[in-house]
Amino acid sequence: MTFEDLLEQQAKEIARQQGLRERIYCCTAAGCVSSGADAIKKAIDEEIKARGVGAEVECCGTGCMGLCSKGPLVRTQSDGTIYAAVTPEDAGALVAGQGANLLADRKLDPQADFFIKQEKIVLANSGTVDPERLSDYIAAGGYQALARAVMELTPQQVIEEVKRSGLRGRGGAGYSTGLKWELVAKQPVDTKYVVCNADEGDPGAFMDRSILEGDPHRVLEGMAIAGYAVGAQQGYIYVRGEYGLAIQRLQAAIKQAERERLLGSRIFEDNFQFRIDLRIGAGAFVCGEETALIASIEGKRGQPRQRPPYPPESGLWGKPTLLNNVETFGNIAPIVAKGGDWFATIGTPTSKGTKVFALAGKIENTGLIEVPMGTSLRTIVFEIGGGIPEGRAFKAAQTGGPSGGCIPPQFLDIPVDYESLHKIGSIMGSGGLIVMDDTSCMVDVARFFMDFCMDESCGKCIPCRAGTVQMHDILQRITKGEANENDVALLEQLAKLLRETSLCGLGQTAPNPVMSTLNYFSGEYEAHIRDHRCPAGHCVLPAAASSNREVQA
Repeated sequence: MTFEDLLEQQAKEIARQQGLRERIYCCTAAGCVSSGADAIKKAIDEEIKARGVGAEVECCGTGCMGLCSKGPLVRTQSDGTIYAAVTPEDAGALVAGQGANLLADRKLDPQADFFIKQEKIVLANSGTVDPERLSDYIAAGGYQALARAVMELTPQQVIEEVKRSGLRGRGGAGYSTGLKWELVAKQPVDTKYVVCNADEGDPGAFMDRSILEGDPHRVLEGMAIAGYAVGAQQGYIYVRGEYGLAIQRLQAAIKQAERERLLGSRIFEDNFQFRIDLRIGAGAFVCGEETALIASIEGKRGQPRQRPPYPPESGLWGKPTLLNNVETFGNIAPIVAKGGDWFATIGTPTSKGTKVFALAGKIENTGLIEVPMGTSLRTIVFEIGGGIPEGRAFKAAQTGGPSGGCIPPQFLDIPVDYESLHKIGSIMGSGGLIVMDDTSCMVDVARFFMDFCMDESCGKCIPCRAGTVQMHDILQRITKGEANENDVALLEQLAKLLRETSLCGLGQTAPNPVMSTLNYFSGEYEAHIRDHRCPAGHCVLPAAASSNREVQA
């Protein structure tokens, strides 16, 4: 495909869409599918056929529209209205254009904080583009950034744009994306690789899955641009086997892009060639660590190795390897299309751009959001997230998953960026954000995350293999009222040991939830140990159990 062909396809598809009376977008991301979205889309398609209006109305499946707690969601293009809790029985009203009247009680307010306080870059197409139709992505300007890179810019100029943008890796570490690309580009070898880390394993996290389900071509385009910039001809997407829908849509998107020669050889009639293949992971959390992921792609057991050398020097099969996560690649096409300076105007001086978060836990608006870096936690939880259900009190927010920390109420006004979160003992992570109310026991929260890390430890190094078990046992004893005050000191000693001696990030960060709860909720530990009482009423300790027996008697 030439650039002229791309523009011609874009114009043709836009004209076709504008000739329709209505396009009905039905969210077919995993969340809405689990609530019956497939049956809704089928009912709308059948209604269109029954009415004989296929030439003027069409129904498209899309990615996540964001407000998962109100799903299944359907949007009409003509007026942009999003309808909540749609059922197959609503198909007739939607096709007839009577949704505004007959479904008025389920219309979502477009001026609600959930919508107007977001800024979408990575999620710009999610909910508006059919992820299974390449023509939809092309109509939205898809692959034009790749064309600009290949036809107008040198590889180094592409890297400079990414460096100017200030984009930092969205997988959790926050390393400069442009500098990482430059490290790979400078390696004086012919064979290099680009790898997309889609092994999203944090409890409560579904950002990368949603991006892949809703806009797979955006990620493919970002990877192809990266391949051009660093001098690689082969890319791999390492995706969790549990992400069946994402895998299905990625496979279809790769075939479509290859068919139109947007991937493969002589892309845009240039000498640049780039292929992308999928590798399916078995669901090991440790494979989110870059060297363990690389080992798994190579067919070895997914375990980390000592560094250096780092992957930009010696990664996949000993060759220089660029490894970024899904969201990072999702930012690349907009940066190349609009320029790094544009991207750098969003966010904070040290944390540029936007961040995608998966809101979960005790919050009204569970779902997927994208906000500028530096947005306060209060805005995210109480304005965009709608606050805590049933009028209960906010107790903490967990960011960064098992590697992160619990943020107490006194830090609600903190800007959510890399440096601010680090200062209070948490991390950005990949973007999971779990909210807890006053019924959550923070000791049990720490036990839950330690239980996860204990199970997911690969066992290669002794500090992580044995230390997570010891820390879990202590936390278990505390929640059962069987611990003493010396156990808290032992927890702190073990936490320091894991941080300083574990081989990879899993063990090094496993103590974070424990230490953050000890720092900010020490009174709950004391109540469990000294008073045999759980302030949240969650844990059944000996004293509480005895009291319950007396009441029943």
